[in-house]
Formats: sequence, structure tokens, C-alpha cells
Amino acid sequence: MAEVALRAPRGVVCLLSALRVHGIGTQAPFEVWLVIPPHTPRLEQPALRVVRMSGPALSEGVEPIGIDGVAVPVLNANKTVADCFKFRNKIGLDVGMEALRDGWAQRKLTMDALWHYAAVNRVANVMRPYLERVPV
Repeated sequence: MAEVALRAPRGVVCLLSALRVHGIGTQAPFEVWLVIPPHTPRLEQPALRVVRMSGPALSEGVEPIGIDGVAVPVLNANKTVADCFKFRNKIGLDVGMEALRDGWAQRKLTMDALWHYAAVNRVANVMRPYLERVPV
């Protein structure tokens, strides 16, 4: 991830890779999942899975995490779970549900932040039934 941060300075680690960084769920991606702004050239190495976002969906929830002496921008846990629901067709709805359950059980998520990022990603109606089932 440190190499990716150096080679793609405008990219942000997201989805399955961010879940791994935060210790949520059981996903073990063999590629680095990276969100980049539109019209950014592709990198061939290392193995990347690129997702495109713009505006608040790209800029909100980014926090730098030190990995191998490099400040790697990673989406926070709440934004990552909301993104799992946004990109459910790419990664599967089961991944989002598992991340929500596990992150909530580990107390890494808050209801207010999840609702905020669901609204930013325009998936509040998709997430509503799952958030209503989360024990408070």
C-alpha cells in the first residue's frame, strides 16, 4: 500500500483493502483497492482494482495512516462500510453486511457517521433496512 500511495498520490485506499487496514471482516484482497478521481491515468503495477469517485464521495472520510513510513490515505471505517453498499454489485452485498456486523460489534462504527456517509454516497435507502436491524 505504501508503494501504491507513492505511485498514485491522488489515490485513496478503499473497499476491501480499507476493510483489511481497519481489521473489519474476513476479506483478504489480493489487489489493492484504490479510489481515484476521474481522468487519472491507470497504473499497471502493483496489482490494483480501481474505483472512480468524485466530489464529496471522494474527499470525505479520508485519513492518513502510516504504513512503512509513508502516509497512506485510507478511507475511515464508516465511509468504507457505506462504500461497500455503494459498490455492492462489484464486491457483493454479503461483504457489506459482514463489514457492518463486524465493525459494529468491534465498536469501530457509529450510527451518525454511517448515516452521513450513506447520504454522501446516495445509498441511504439501500442501507436503511440493514442499519435498522443493527442492535443499538
